[in-house]
Amino acid sequence: MGDSKVPMPDHQVYKDATEAMREYLLAREAGAPAHELERLRLIADAQIKAASAYQPDSIGYQPIDRQ
Repeated sequence: MGDSKVPMPDHQVYKDATEAMREYLLAREAGAPAHELERLRLIADAQIKAASAYQPDSIGYQPIDRQ
């Protein structure tokens, strides 16, 4: 299984999620308005979900069909 293409921590999908979270945390620390914090939180949440979904997809994971 040495040929699997598991994304490494420096993969762009993880960089995007990390950057989105960093922007949210910096804005929160700076006292940004609530609507801006919510916008950044939603972006960070979406990026984190994308990164979480990307890894199984990248290695061809298929859920087990339990009929």
